[in-house]
Amino acid sequence: MTKQIGPQSEVLFHFTIKLADGSVADSTQLHGKPAKLKMGDGSLTPNFEACLLGLNEGDSHRFELGPDDAFGPVNPNNIHHMERSRFAADMTLEEGAIVAFTQPNGTEIPGIVRDVAGESVTVDFNHPLAGQQVTFEVEILAVEQLAVEK
Repeated sequence: MTKQIGPQSEVLFHFTIKLADGSVADSTQLHGKPAKLKMGDGSLTPNFEACLLGLNEGDSHRFELGPDDAFGPVNPNNIHHMERSRFAADMTLEEGAIVAFTQPNGTEIPGIVRDVAGESVTVDFNHPLAGQQVTFEVEILAVEQLAVEK
């Protein structure tokens, strides 16, 4: 019997994310370790999940998502200008550097240095793929139906 992805499925799959220019942004195949997902757990956007619904174990599929359906638009509120003194004195700050910041609750969030001008450092906390149209290529390896919790 073919196992199909539904709203209560746990899915093991390989994916490749390609940018509009065809370059690969991420791929589980490069690491040789597939991703695992529980449908509806909020880790993917609803439109991404909708693209997976109905696919069967063994299927390969390709779909394109615009920024709103993939990693969201660039949010200007996630771009912060900080004083150089807030960083360790020995830290090399240059455009493109990724810096981890500890939030008040103890979790870390990565920020990308977008600009360094004198004592001002511009840090972008948007997802690196925010604002981009992407192509997802998926290969569904296994589908398990989870029991519905009452």
